[in-house]
Amino acid sequence: MAGNNKSVLSQKVQPNLKDYDKAYAEFEWDDVKEEITGLPGNKGLNIAYEAVDRHVKNGKGEELAMRWISKKNKVKDFSFRFVKEETNRFANVLKQLGIKKGDSVFSLAGRIPELYFAALGTLKNVSVFCPLFSAFGPEPIHQRLSRGDGKVLVTTKRLFEKKIQPIWERLPKLKYIFITDIDDHQSDRILSLPKLMQKAEPNFEIPTTDPEDMALLHFTSGTTGMPKGAIHVHQAVYTHYITGKYVLDFHPYDIFWCTADPGWVTGTSYGIISPLLHGVTNIIDEADFDAERWYSILQDQKVTIWYTAPTAIRMLMRLDIKPLEEYDLSHLRLIHSVGEPLNPEAVEWSRVTLGMPILDNWWQTETGGIMIANYPSMDVKPGSMGKPLPGIQAGIVEKVSKKQVREIAKPDTVGELALKPAWPSMFRGYLHDKGRYDKCFRGEWYITGDLAKKDEEGYYWFVGRADDIIKTSGHMVGPFEVESALMEHSAVAEVGVIGKPDPMTGELVKAFVALKPDKKASEELQLDIIGFARTKLGSAVAPKEIEFVDSLPKTRSGKIMRRLLKARELGLPEGDTSTLETKL
Repeated sequence: MAGNNKSVLSQKVQPNLKDYDKAYAEFEWDDVKEEITGLPGNKGLNIAYEAVDRHVKNGKGEELAMRWISKKNKVKDFSFRFVKEETNRFANVLKQLGIKKGDSVFSLAGRIPELYFAALGTLKNVSVFCPLFSAFGPEPIHQRLSRGDGKVLVTTKRLFEKKIQPIWERLPKLKYIFITDIDDHQSDRILSLPKLMQKAEPNFEIPTTDPEDMALLHFTSGTTGMPKGAIHVHQAVYTHYITGKYVLDFHPYDIFWCTADPGWVTGTSYGIISPLLHGVTNIIDEADFDAERWYSILQDQKVTIWYTAPTAIRMLMRLDIKPLEEYDLSHLRLIHSVGEPLNPEAVEWSRVTLGMPILDNWWQTETGGIMIANYPSMDVKPGSMGKPLPGIQAGIVEKVSKKQVREIAKPDTVGELALKPAWPSMFRGYLHDKGRYDKCFRGEWYITGDLAKKDEEGYYWFVGRADDIIKTSGHMVGPFEVESALMEHSAVAEVGVIGKPDPMTGELVKAFVALKPDKKASEELQLDIIGFARTKLGSAVAPKEIEFVDSLPKTRSGKIMRRLLKARELGLPEGDTSTLETKL
């Protein structure tokens, strides 16, 4: 099954963003609005209409919208017309049960078709869709349903019995639970979704939708306190569209696979909305990570664009698989990554092992869409986030006062990464927490909380979260820099770096290292890694301590939880660990 040559079709593809500088200088968000039609009859703007109904209206109803692959490899295909009718049915179910505009509809499920129909049907009803990770325990679920004013929950029988029943009595606002895999209603509040859908009409008229109507609610964990509910509106569709066009480089024939769980913002913005907006075929795999399964999907489904996470890439790097020799990946033309910064060695590994570099990009739950990216037409600088999306004003700033910052003009100077507000997918608030929202802004800038630098060519480089930076012997050390260097050691599979209080240096650099499967922990290896790091980084920056671990704590989106490593090291409270997931 060998095949490492690009298909003729892939070779002919010209990037949508051919000239970055020209596009950035001339871009206007109003131009994007001409490509997004809006609801018929000037009734506003609705994400679900643009993602589904618009294509049916334009004669593409029989084209393939989604291909779902079950854990047991059963394949189901859904045309745009079918998706339109199923999402209409779900919207009618909500309407008939009295779920109104602005009411919150939550999902707690894996990557099953019902989740996708529920998401889009909720948006059609101008209700608010809020996905939850199926790996959450009862308490994180209770926190989010309570803070998010959940009226409806879509889930499975197993998850209901295991995670909802223990908290059922503590959720008085939750009116209905729709269970996806039971045939009959259990009570007047615990309802069979198949039965409801069977009786619902396949036609639905989307109500007038203001672009500023609330559409999506995504919870994001902080280092302390309760999870924050970031509010996004229907106008976010413009960002979903233009990032699909310029960053992911969607073309009509593309077959796209985003591996993210819909419980994470990427799984909604780019696992549901953006590919549907562009009318490309969206691959959905129900199963968890498995290297051979993933390579087989890339081959068998002839995936052209693949969007995944650095954690997945690092896991693939650990395995003795030669994909270009063992699988036919000739259709694959682009690989994108998001979740946390991608180490330079991963980009180089991809060049050699997969025949192309991975294009990293940066954004947050709060930004709602990709803000800074490596584009297919640009040279890739391994380790860089790339350049800002046309229409996005980014900058490196430093604090002047409690309320003001100023932009740093000197290249390669570390400061806080900031964005000028007003892009369409910018979050409109944290639900029920205006004070927390207001603290995100200083003067004319949204402060991301990430430290970064910009080089002379305008590429941005991630340094670390502002609260992750290590101050050692007068040096400011970014953990990502140390992690990237250690990842180049032949024995290292993954690494997380923290600052540990030290009376002599202020903080010393400590690294938690997970080894490759064929390597064994030893004092000799420990010293070898420290020596390697000193050669790469210098003695001031290199870790003073190495601790071998079986695995690193990560979120479901693949981010290494450095603050959790630090809390455990120092015996401090761990804070919100609801998004912690030991497996991908």
